[in-house]
Amino acid sequence: MTGRTDIPVRENPGAWDAEYSRKGRLFGGSVFTLPGLLPCTDVLELGCGDGKTLSAMVQRGWKVTALDLSARAIVLARDAAGLPANLVIGDARAVPFRPETFDAVFAHHILGHMKEGDRDTISRGICRVIRPGGNLYFNDFSTRDFRFGKGSETEPGTFRRGNEICTHYFTPSEVADLFSRLAVVSVDYRDWTMRIRGRDLPRSEVTAVFRKC
Repeated sequence: MTGRTDIPVRENPGAWDAEYSRKGRLFGGSVFTLPGLLPCTDVLELGCGDGKTLSAMVQRGWKVTALDLSARAIVLARDAAGLPANLVIGDARAVPFRPETFDAVFAHHILGHMKEGDRDTISRGICRVIRPGGNLYFNDFSTRDFRFGKGSETEPGTFRRGNEICTHYFTPSEVADLFSRLAVVSVDYRDWTMRIRGRDLPRSEVTAVFRKC
């Protein structure tokens, strides 16, 4: 680890590789509700992590391509999803796919690990690879989450914790602005409570759907 406070997680794949090597699968719990896409829909998941969501997508019969910067994550995702998925080690800031390749793109808990300028770059890349009529499904932590404000602030609304991993916390209006090149289908909070060491703590995400006209 470098000790710097300005290193966003996805620019530091070593931080993720270290976390996956130390803890194995990082993401537990149930998979969020997936949309009712038809079998054989061409889907891209940006930041697939250890494959928890990817495995559910594959079971739907979608043609899934999954990308992550961490080589260790890709290994875990392949184990979770099996052979039907196309897994790619790559950078979401330079999506290595041709224009209008996918019917749907999933960006769940990846843009929150990027600097402000990189978030806009990824937004442009997502718009490029979605086919007309296709959807973006976005999900990331909101400013109502109990972890908001904890750690060292590296940019407005972005905080680095002890594992060198940074997290940005969104508002619905910020997400709508980020994807202003697409038409808004829905943007809202998703709130729930998590019990940790006998305390009920508020968790919160911004969840959104956008469509390319």
